[in-house]
Amino acid sequence: MSLSAAHNIHDLRRLAQRRLPKVAWDYLERGAEDDITMTANRVALERILFRPRTLVDVSARSLRHTLFGKTYTAPFGIAPTGAAGLYCHDADVALARAAATAGVPFVLSTASFVAMERVAQQAAGSKWFQLYMSKDRDAAERLVKRALAAGFEALVVTTDVPVGANREYNLRNGFTIPFRINARNVVDGLLHPRWLTQVFLRTLLTDGVPRFRNVDSEEGGRIVSKDLSAFRARRDALDWSDIVWLRKIWPHKLLVKGILVAEDARLALAHGADGVVVSNHGGRQLDGARAAIDALPEIVDAVGGKIAVLFDSGVRRGADIVKALALGADFVFFGRATLYGASVGGEAGVVRALELLRSETDRVMALIGCTCVTDLGRQFLERPDSV
Repeated sequence: MSLSAAHNIHDLRRLAQRRLPKVAWDYLERGAEDDITMTANRVALERILFRPRTLVDVSARSLRHTLFGKTYTAPFGIAPTGAAGLYCHDADVALARAAATAGVPFVLSTASFVAMERVAQQAAGSKWFQLYMSKDRDAAERLVKRALAAGFEALVVTTDVPVGANREYNLRNGFTIPFRINARNVVDGLLHPRWLTQVFLRTLLTDGVPRFRNVDSEEGGRIVSKDLSAFRARRDALDWSDIVWLRKIWPHKLLVKGILVAEDARLALAHGADGVVVSNHGGRQLDGARAAIDALPEIVDAVGGKIAVLFDSGVRRGADIVKALALGADFVFFGRATLYGASVGGEAGVVRALELLRSETDRVMALIGCTCVTDLGRQFLERPDSV
């Protein structure tokens, strides 16, 4: 199947599964522990039904939408995805370029195989930086200053990772970053020659062993490679005072990601955030956490339009995007969907994923009788107060 023959994200997913070795596929596709929350995200989205209006002139409909004073061609963007370089060479550059082509924002993860400066240099468009931080404010400040100098427009602080998730499949597969080669991974790679040559070996030859480039540091005039351990140290000691501190050193838009209850949304507002991201990390952190879409309405109501409310977790269809917007989200983000595309066709695959979601979103808008994003509301959903 070619990219043009992929008619939805599920088609891209099936292609990606065939092309990726198990170690990479499991890291992309699985959640935490028993995948309860990851599954709940999809179930919760699918149980929301539309209440379409008919005989509405939708011929002049538009998906253009403004967030933080900037107008995008669609009300969605690419969420931060760690270790994206497992899925195509220089994946973070490919993702950023595809987002620029589509006219939507891209969020770069701290856990990127490509340094933020190179992503900024090689990709146009609107780029935000996602920050993993610990109580080590010196390390955090270095990252924040680099993001500021590189021209990133917003800082997205992920807060739902006080400790690492229990992802047992990574242990079984021998998955580590920096990537360590073992007998199992060698066999797995040989069984997937396209991935081995076009992704892993190409990365190895051009950039060295895959590792998280944004957590490198300079010591004695040379670059020292580190894993995320320095940024995990004392991460369980973070509190809202750290958001206040970040607010003082970051002059642009500041968002708090990982919000699932109304009280935390109100605290984010009180401590200077410009927005929150309603997210359960795609089901990859706390297994048994509520579905993100179930949390969305109460959070929208809690902040009362005083700050932006963004949404991610579980999005696979344009219908999911419309449902989140109708429940009050100002913008919607997704990660796995575009990584499926990257796995299949690099930058072109990401462009295809974005095209598919845009087309579906536009079609659903027409079919429910809505001409613009700002007109979406709970009146278009079946029993929205119950979700």
